[in-house]
Amino acid sequence: MARLKTRQRILLLVLGVSTGILVWLSSHWGTAVMALPPPEDTPEEILRTEIILDARSPIDGKFLTAAEYAELQEQLQVNPPPKLNANIRQNIYLIRLRKAILQFLPFLDL
Repeated sequence: MARLKTRQRILLLVLGVSTGILVWLSSHWGTAVMALPPPEDTPEEILRTEIILDARSPIDGKFLTAAEYAELQEQLQVNPPPKLNANIRQNIYLIRLRKAILQFLPFLDL
């Protein structure tokens, strides 16, 4: 009986060690770890401190200088006057009003 327990313990120990070695080898098998970025890559700390002098237009993608980009941003911030006809604006308002009323009173036949 004692001999059987010793044999089971040895078998369990061999099985555990071999499984551990197998898991360790399979996790490191063929994997190349790159701890550092390539030397030609510019660090993010340096990129954050750079002053951007060139920009692209959000409208057509053309290159702009910083002054032209700032001017374009100011122009885009100003809301243009509405160009819709008054009748179309009135119809849109009535459609939105009808939709809101039907949400609260769905049984109406509007």
